[in-house]
Amino acid sequence: MLNVQNVNLKGGTIQQDNIFVDSSVKSVNELTGFEAIKGKENLVISNGKVVNMVSNKYGHLPNEKLFLPCEEQLINADIQYLTRSINKNDCSFAVDYILNDDTFNVAINGNIKDKIRPMLHIVNSYDGSAKTSGSFGFFREVCSNGLNIATTKVGFSVKHRNNVVEVVIPKLELLVKEFMSNEYYTLEKKFEVLAAKELNGINEVQAFVKKVCEETKVFKFEASDKNPLPSLNSNIVIDSIINESLMLDVKPNMWLGFNAFNEILYNKFNKSFDILREYDNTIFETVLEMAN
Repeated sequence: MLNVQNVNLKGGTIQQDNIFVDSSVKSVNELTGFEAIKGKENLVISNGKVVNMVSNKYGHLPNEKLFLPCEEQLINADIQYLTRSINKNDCSFAVDYILNDDTFNVAINGNIKDKIRPMLHIVNSYDGSAKTSGSFGFFREVCSNGLNIATTKVGFSVKHRNNVVEVVIPKLELLVKEFMSNEYYTLEKKFEVLAAKELNGINEVQAFVKKVCEETKVFKFEASDKNPLPSLNSNIVIDSIINESLMLDVKPNMWLGFNAFNEILYNKFNKSFDILREYDNTIFETVLEMAN
């Protein structure tokens, strides 16, 4: 089973959802006695719920056949890690393998209260909402958030054998070394650019949040068309920036702003992992452009 560790970091306990729910593919005709239209002959059952209608060509990839081999590779390579597992309505799943090696930790702008770690983000879905995929990213200790903005991917090779899918996983040890040697520290420098861009006073913080909202369309800054005051999500972002600046003994800045938006994405938005990643990247590029 997964190397699940109920670890308390500064941001709280790492999320540990059950991702190994019972799943199967059943014939519509056998279950109901009714004929199904072409392309919808089967039902995908996950934890006792119908989560998808698929054709006879659909190949099912149970989570056990994806996540467990990934973990086995990390263990065999003697790569220390923590896990965060996410189950979205028994339909889509993700595991973040957070590399637990102090030599990989980076303190943003030298602030030991604000550390990031590299992580490997693996996604699978039974409802077709997200592709089976893997990518690298960052885990921020202070808020237990994952930042999925890296471009380094894990190239899974999928083979269909009748209704069962087999996935060929590349050498994760080599991918980890490549990521750490290249993109990890390049992005860390960009994070420091954001941290150096201070937001002086509540007015600048609000103006920053409003501009990001307008540029990215991730949510509206105003409460409504008739109410120009900040919306609920905007206030959460504003409060998060202020509160984290006090906690970390720094002035409000765009790094805290980016992370505050990220927290909204992953804690409040009921979107697929693919869409959340797109939002994450859009917000990061927008904030980075504002800082430069």
